[in-house]
Amino acid sequence: MSRYTGPKLRLVRQFGDLPGLTSKEPRRTAPPGQHGNLRRKMSDFGTQLREKQKVRYNYGITEKVMRRYFKRASRLREPTGQSLLRLLERRLDNVVFRMGMAPSIPAARQLVGHKHLLLNGKPVTIPSIEVKPGDVISVRDKEHSKNLVKKSLEKPAYMLPEHLTIDEKDLKGSMTALPPREAVLLQINETLVVNYYSRRM
Repeated sequence: MSRYTGPKLRLVRQFGDLPGLTSKEPRRTAPPGQHGNLRRKMSDFGTQLREKQKVRYNYGITEKVMRRYFKRASRLREPTGQSLLRLLERRLDNVVFRMGMAPSIPAARQLVGHKHLLLNGKPVTIPSIEVKPGDVISVRDKEHSKNLVKKSLEKPAYMLPEHLTIDEKDLKGSMTALPPREAVLLQINETLVVNYYSRRM
């Protein structure tokens, strides 16, 4: 299953707030589609699938990548759901977004892909790189790169979480600790995501 490239607000109407996807709010609140206003009782499977899809669309990853993260999370010592969210929060594109260097995860992914950023002083183009405590993310010494990040930092979409720091003058930030569960912006029940994959792996 490929990455979603359709209308972002359509997903917001379907799943609710997806802070990583977009900070915009739809004019209409009903779910998309001809029968969007109809209320249907959702099965346990449907509820689990919905929560799983919210995670996928918020972080902008494919089903194949999502399964890979789940397998990694299930091998770690802490609860699988928390491990899964922590792994996703440590993705470079998400960290750039949470630092306020980009207004959304897709925008952060574009910054990384177009070589506007440095990780520990070295150019990076892979949005899925796992950021570690102590890593420093900075902007390349190019006017265009600096202007893109400055524009986003002027009006950050969300507050800076405690495990990240940002120096708006030097345009660089770092991760000081692993992201805690409460730092996750997405309103999600990770237990339902774990239940979904536990029966299908």
